[in-house]
Amino acid sequence: MPSLNLEEDIRPLSEFRADAAAMIQKIRETGRALVLTQRGHSSAVVLGVSEYQQLLDEVELLRDVHTAARQIEDGRGVPHEEARRQALARLSD
Repeated sequence: MPSLNLEEDIRPLSEFRADAAAMIQKIRETGRALVLTQRGHSSAVVLGVSEYQQLLDEVELLRDVHTAARQIEDGRGVPHEEARRQALARLSD
């Protein structure tokens, strides 16, 4: 996901309301998030659908890695060849 451009990607909510369609189009084109402010404080972030999906996928992957690390620490891991055999067996079912 492209990084935030502080000059272009932080806008007051009132400006978003006035020109939402154009701002959403810009989000689609740049792939960058838009931070909306109310009374000078950040209040919401608007993301394109694909960028949001990417974030969800990354969070899910990180949770899986964390779960696997805990399982290995708890002695519930299996050797690589055993994991491979189990995976191949599941695929052939």
